[in-house]
Amino acid sequence: MQIRPICCSSKTKCEPTSPNKTGRYVIAAEVTRSNPPAVRAPTGYTHAIQITGDYRRLIISGQVGIAPDGTVPGNADGQIAQAFANLRAVLTANGMTLANIVKTTAFLTDRDLLPSYRQARGAVFGDAAPPASTLLFVAGLADPAWVVEIEAEAVA
Repeated sequence: MQIRPICCSSKTKCEPTSPNKTGRYVIAAEVTRSNPPAVRAPTGYTHAIQITGDYRRLIISGQVGIAPDGTVPGNADGQIAQAFANLRAVLTANGMTLANIVKTTAFLTDRDLLPSYRQARGAVFGDAAPPASTLLFVAGLADPAWVVEIEAEAVA
């Protein structure tokens, strides 16, 4: 675990101890990086970063359709389902659920995948309180076999 100071310029929005040299108030926030074993081990990045203070904020790296054993489903529906399963696994490993997600960003490599993605997303989040969302169509992802990547932010 690493503790990193977070600066705040308003005395009313945080409980500062004292101003630093720039006149800003510093509060301690704990920054924790996690790579849950239920998701394939990353190379060169962290699956999730949790920031705690008065609340917990979890920033989740883009999850793709790769299983923990390194296999990639042979079709888009399987990859989309695996990407959402990986997202759930990262949340669970950090004591959160899908209900904690406040924002998603999804990347699809083909416009024809939109109906499949929307159906899967609807099954995962439902219609009651879906998170804020951005969807982008891209020319490709880090591995040409991947067709979807979903990143998210969650709070608790």
